[in-house]
Amino acid sequence: MRFVQGLRDLLTMTLEEGPVVNMGVSGLLPFLQRPSHLRHVITTPWGRYLLHHSPPLDTLTHSRRPIHNSLNARGMCVESNLDSAMGLSPPEQRLLNKLYEGLISGQRASLAESITLVETQHPRKKELAQVLLQKVLAYRKKQEKENGGKPLAFRVGLSGPPGAGKSTFIEVVGKMLTGQGHKVSVLAVDPSSCTTGGSLMGDKTRMTELSRDMSAFVRPSPTSGTLGGVTRTTNEAIVLCEGAGYDIVLVETVGVGQSEFAVADMVDMFVLLIPPAGGDELQGIKRGIIEVADLVVVTKADGDLLVPARRIQAEYTSALKLLRKKSKSWNPKVVRVSSQTGEGVPELWSKMEAFRSAGLSSGDLQARRRTQHRVWMWSLIQENVIRHFQEHPAVRGALPQLEDQVTRGAISPGLAADLLLKAFSSSSSLRP
Repeated sequence: MRFVQGLRDLLTMTLEEGPVVNMGVSGLLPFLQRPSHLRHVITTPWGRYLLHHSPPLDTLTHSRRPIHNSLNARGMCVESNLDSAMGLSPPEQRLLNKLYEGLISGQRASLAESITLVETQHPRKKELAQVLLQKVLAYRKKQEKENGGKPLAFRVGLSGPPGAGKSTFIEVVGKMLTGQGHKVSVLAVDPSSCTTGGSLMGDKTRMTELSRDMSAFVRPSPTSGTLGGVTRTTNEAIVLCEGAGYDIVLVETVGVGQSEFAVADMVDMFVLLIPPAGGDELQGIKRGIIEVADLVVVTKADGDLLVPARRIQAEYTSALKLLRKKSKSWNPKVVRVSSQTGEGVPELWSKMEAFRSAGLSSGDLQARRRTQHRVWMWSLIQENVIRHFQEHPAVRGALPQLEDQVTRGAISPGLAADLLLKAFSSSSSLRP
């Protein structure tokens, strides 16, 4: 039972605000009370760490004191114990120390190598990445505490249909921000092919000036089959960029449709870019994505497209009035810009700064980040649950036959799914 408390402590330390403590013991027990599940978890390095370094469960049942405070108070001890529990070899320790020291000193090469580490699918390297992320999170939290508990970096997600001019827009805005003394990181997500799995990685080629700027960092990454217009590790990459001292983090997603806007759960401000020929306001509402937009930007507002851009701006302004407000401190705005002439870009940035100031003063931005940490945790849980299900012996044994029956039309896909889930749950409950 001591492991349950340890799991709660670790999740709380990661989430920074302690929502797991308030969840109650019953939220964790159904999974961990099964011997097969508990045995599987405690054989992992994280399980061994929790089992040997967590306080007894009755500490929580008699006290509602947030445990993450005590963990943070001895953060160096936690890192030391964590390194030991992970069984790091001397070369691995040297690698992590080199990456961490290079990262917090602002070295772009160390940042690039750290993002590569968190993107890997190699089991051991994934464990090393979690150790590195925990150290960076502790370092970043210390900085935020010195800043009065307010976030130091501003996270902005940019999305829109293909051809909206996202990459060109980012280069213009990024160069303007670096000229003002900001450090800008750009995480550009490229779609992966459904057939070959490859990605073109063409976004960086459209940001030639920004890529050469020493105050900027541009990192293209493939979606690798991840839905929502972002990669599986975009959250981790954002944390690493902030640890490296970048105070503006821009996340450019792939061209999205009606529901692919997972980036809104990762950033402080979600900006929707639309071209002048993007349809009327009814199309904007139907897409659904406009409901989560904090700012709508009509791009390419120059030359012959200036008149259509003004019309689209007016139509979307009226459309936003029909939608429910997301925040009491901010009303979504619609602006038009030209990346070619630079017109409207300074005004756009001033509106983004006004959004951040309003969010910080009202507490909405901090609350939004706390909610995003919980969403981040559950997305990782869902990903790993599916992987464990697919790798389960009972599922792997029954899968070929059931797939064959489904393709022949002998049974329905729904029945096959129910049988696989029953095989998974029955086998798990019968294990000693």
